[in-house]
Amino acid sequence: MHLENLKIGVIGLGYVGLPIAVEFAKKYDVVGYDINASKIEKLKKNIDPSKEIPTEILKEAELVYTHNKEDLSDCNFFVIAVPTPVDKYKVPNLTALKSASQIVSEKLTKGDYVVFESTVFPGCTEEICIPILESSSGLTFKKDFKVGYSPERINPGDTLRTLTKIIKVVSGCDEESLEFIAETYSSIIEAGVFKASSIKVAEASKVIENTQRDLNIALMNELAIIFDKLDINTRDVLAAAGTKWNFLKFHPGLVGGHCIDIDPYYLTYQAEQNGYTPEVILSGRKINSHIPRFIVEKIVHALLNSGKKLSECRTLIKGLTFKENVSDIRNSRVFDLVTGLQHYLISTDVEDPHVDPQELVKGDVNLITKPTGIYDVLILAVSHNQFVNESLEDWKSNLAKNAIIFDVKSSHGELLNVEDIDYMSL
Repeated sequence: MHLENLKIGVIGLGYVGLPIAVEFAKKYDVVGYDINASKIEKLKKNIDPSKEIPTEILKEAELVYTHNKEDLSDCNFFVIAVPTPVDKYKVPNLTALKSASQIVSEKLTKGDYVVFESTVFPGCTEEICIPILESSSGLTFKKDFKVGYSPERINPGDTLRTLTKIIKVVSGCDEESLEFIAETYSSIIEAGVFKASSIKVAEASKVIENTQRDLNIALMNELAIIFDKLDINTRDVLAAAGTKWNFLKFHPGLVGGHCIDIDPYYLTYQAEQNGYTPEVILSGRKINSHIPRFIVEKIVHALLNSGKKLSECRTLIKGLTFKENVSDIRNSRVFDLVTGLQHYLISTDVEDPHVDPQELVKGDVNLITKPTGIYDVLILAVSHNQFVNESLEDWKSNLAKNAIIFDVKSSHGELLNVEDIDYMSL
């Protein structure tokens, strides 16, 4: 196959698949497929539901959006970029990945390529996905079609390190497929590609990227818990330690989203399936999962010490998304804050200008557009630019005297010694 003959089908048009489809469409015929009909209708109107790609860029993108799998029939190079979450038991949920593989299996013809971008555990592509591709196609892997894996490295909300500016790891099932997949991605990735030695190596590289970040943040969070007991300001300690040339500058915080707090479980799952229980990785996960509870308990103790009745207290949480300046609320740890406060019967409002109320399916969150009344507690949970640029003067009219401000990311450290404010942070 030659590049000029490519017709690319991208399955899954979320924060990973859509940028890929848009970039490939600048050079090739592209069909963007998603099972969500509502999303497809918005994309046809040049609206990205995730708010990652501006309308003017979508207007310039010449590609077909569809939720009809028959429109994939003429494609010969498939990119699968569907979500791979974990279930409530922290076990990989491969439902979407298996479904996407089945859809492609029904459209595969001899000579086609399939590249997976979804985060998986090492071995998943070859052990689970390829048998599905063979099942309905009637084709034989390697002989009739080739497969590769190229882990996504999309950073939602990052306008500098976009898809084309990040080195792309690619892999193939043999030397020929590796070279062709590398050539295909190189045609759109300005930063270039890295050829992994095998599909398993590429899969493993993805899960350890975020596992490493998870562990580094877990260390910071554990330090924050220790320094809280020692009455030491964590940020001051990190600022001092950060003057050493080889000190890694990580910070404590809520760890949510669909990468850092999900990917490690794909690695630990596969490790346990092979007879080894990872102690360090799971320990880091335990620490990071505990942080919302730590914040809630700090607030509850402060309220009780001030003589307030918890059921009469009101809390305003600023931010609901899993990170700053994005609209994605999936796996946001702010939901844990809400649940924790409600456990103590504390009334809680949540303000987030990035969140579409229609996307909020959890009924236990009272999402407001503007704070009203007086709050005993204000939690700066997500450092959206809008919130970082606000000041105490902007909040005073809604804060009770001696109100608690819990600043998760220490974006307003200047409030530490302000009179009539009980300022806390990680």
